[in-house]
Amino acid sequence: MKVSSERIPESQVVLEIEVEPERLERSLERAYRRLAQKAEVPGFRKGKAPPHMLERYLGRDAVMQEALGLLIPEVYNQAIEEENIEAIDHPSIEVVQQEPLILKATVPVRPSVDLGSYREVRVGREPVTVSEEQVNEELEELRHRYAILEPVDRPLQTGDQVRADVRVNVDGRSVFSEDDAEFRLRQGVHLLLPGFAEQLLGSEKGVERQFSIDVPQDYPQRPLAGKTCLCRVLVKEIKEERLPELDDAFAAIVGEGFPTLQALRERLESDVRQSVEQEADARHREKVVDGVVAGASVEFPPVLAEREMEQLLRERLSASGARDIERYLRQVGRSEEELRQELRLQAVERIQNSLVLGKVAEVEGISVGKEDIDAEIERLAASSGPRADELRKVFGSAGAREALERSLFTRKTVERLVAIASGEAPPVEAAEESGKSEVHSKE
Repeated sequence: MKVSSERIPESQVVLEIEVEPERLERSLERAYRRLAQKAEVPGFRKGKAPPHMLERYLGRDAVMQEALGLLIPEVYNQAIEEENIEAIDHPSIEVVQQEPLILKATVPVRPSVDLGSYREVRVGREPVTVSEEQVNEELEELRHRYAILEPVDRPLQTGDQVRADVRVNVDGRSVFSEDDAEFRLRQGVHLLLPGFAEQLLGSEKGVERQFSIDVPQDYPQRPLAGKTCLCRVLVKEIKEERLPELDDAFAAIVGEGFPTLQALRERLESDVRQSVEQEADARHREKVVDGVVAGASVEFPPVLAEREMEQLLRERLSASGARDIERYLRQVGRSEEELRQELRLQAVERIQNSLVLGKVAEVEGISVGKEDIDAEIERLAASSGPRADELRKVFGSAGAREALERSLFTRKTVERLVAIASGEAPPVEAAEESGKSEVHSKE
């Protein structure tokens, strides 16, 4: 058997395999014997038809396909062993010619990652400020939360809470129908459809209002985008919002209670600061990872993208509650090709990030031990209150611990990159090499 190999882009190897005629002939003999046991040739008992009669009855192509089905796995496995190729998935095999038998196998192999100068990436973290306006917005939100609602007998106004029967039809079919729906008309808050809340202003109790809404073409709910929605709303009750005064008495009833309004403001400012700090940290981490990935050179076989794309599709279907892709496509108003194109881009991004982070962890010597996992479980349990023991049981399984290990592995790797990008991480000897090598996929 003659074998030649060539590395091609996207982490694949092409093998050309020429099989000796004698080996093909032996495989044909095996094929005749196997087919003879299954075929019912007129005038012969099963297994007794001679090869020439079997070939005449079934056709040469059928016998050859049976022979190739027996032979190809054998010669392929022998070829990758001889060429020392570590395949990570099934190959794509083409029969170039039959006499002599020549096969071409395209084999997916492990991805390769060249990190480049990842330790030279520098990304500053944006400064965080908390304005008085942000604190005032939080105070207003609290006032609305603690407001008293009183029934009123007047037309509907902004700020009111309403109870109504709502019907929305598109192209003669119902897309929303609810009796005694309750909602509040808040300034700038989207309600059901663009412009729906504005159309309700001035409605009176007991009087049905009918109106149409032309939904914009770029509306996120694709089945409604560009459609005209016919709406019927019967208001049953209108309640006016009575906001509490912003004083010490109000502060005393909020949450666990605050001695003064100033104390409440300080707590809100602290909460807002913590929130915006977390958001700034998340954006900083994302920019650092994006910078490192942009500077890296990554190759991986297309089969990994296909596999990841199918996983993303399963996640979409599960999150939407759709039992099959056809139902999901109807929900989102998209074609299968549009959806798969979007998922393919996401899959490629996921794989690139995963491979780069995996290589960084290897070069930087990052690992996650049993003690790290145990400490993380205890941290999560400590913040779970009465559910602490239940959470410990959940993470007692091997699968849950493995998932937590992957999460910690990624977190530690990103934290190291953030430290490097901020100029805070000490150099490591392993990082002196660029890190160009084949890597194990985390997919």
